[in-house]
Amino acid sequence: QVQLVESGGGVVQAGGSLRVSCATSGRTLSTYSMGWCRHAPGKEREFVAAINWDGVRTSYTDSVKGRFTISRDYAKRTVYLQINSLKPEDTAVYYCAADLSGAGSRSTRDYAYWGQGTQVTVSS
Repeated sequence: QVQLVESGGGVVQAGGSLRVSCATSGRTLSTYSMGWCRHAPGKEREFVAAINWDGVRTSYTDSVKGRFTISRDYAKRTVYLQINSLKPEDTAVYYCAADLSGAGSRSTRDYAYWGQGTQVTVSS
């Protein structure tokens, strides 16, 4: 069993920064890749970023490259998403997810475990 709990969302002005966190518990996720996805109103859930089981290889969707950074702390069993230069179009519920393959998939269908999400709202 795996539990993922996101935190750190909020309301931020455009151009600002935010760090969202995902605390994991239960089964160890050290061999899993972890990802962040988001769901904006009226849109489908989309992949945002992933980090491989080794904590070295990362992947980002094009719209966030250079602004978002994903990282993981194995000792704290926590995954982070640092979000800089926020834009109104980044407004969404951000979800943490675990991919058992460890490969860092860019497809939301490959993630087996999901958190409850944290709301990020960017005001213009």
